Amino acid sequence: MSGSQQALLRDVAGVPECDLSDAIVALLPAGSPPAPWETTAQAVLWAHPATPAARGMLPAPLRGRRTLPLTVGAFVRYLDSPVGPYSEVLASPALLAQLPLPASVVPFIAVDSTDSLHAGRANWALPKTLARFDWSLGEDAFDGRPFRVRATHDETPVPWSVAASVATRPGTLQVSLPLRDVQPTPEGGLLSIAITVSGEARLARVEVDADGPSLPAWLRSGSHPGLLLPHARMTFAAPN
Repeated sequence: MSGSQQALLRDVAGVPECDLSDAIVALLPAGSPPAPWETTAQAVLWAHPATPAARGMLPAPLRGRRTLPLTVGAFVRYLDSPVGPYSEVLASPALLAQLPLPASVVPFIAVDSTDSLHAGRANWALPKTLARFDWSLGEDAFDGRPFRVRATHDETPVPWSVAASVATRPGTLQVSLPLRDVQPTPEGGLLSIAITVSGEARLARVEVDADGPSLPAWLRSGSHPGLLLPHARMTFAAPN
């Protein structure tokens, strides 16, 4: 990977927790499978009212946009993808109030796959960094029992952690969600990314604990309403 390619990948806008060290950059592959991606995943999502600091966590080109004061976080375990299985944690500080649907902006996202890290930054301007993931029930984390998951990054330049304890409620529902994400590019453009999620879902309660230089100010620790998807199909379109 050339120096100019490395610079573009490093310049993707994100919170301090997503800064890439030289050691991480040295691990990255030279290229990635292009979008669109179709995946099978398990996920737990939660939401809470945005804190006063949340708007300031949006990338600078988007801070002037009208927003909805709702923060959304998620842990995802991809069972298959164009780069194989991997785990992910992400959060959007506030939703963009745009039509026809509000759009997320993701300045914090981490994975345990260098292939996914490169693809996220190269394909969709997602500021992915590396983390370790510990699922308390291993492969059985989404079988309906309470479980805990923790993502940690204790290397320089910025140590951080996010943990979630998840308990589901009885009953299931079918969901089919058309979503959209907007990400600024290092070159000054904006990418609009269509995402679809479909599958069975259960209501959940998610106890969150976040630590790091920026996360505690906007990804609120505490108990939040959530949604658990034990088996979902997800598609990430090529950006436009």
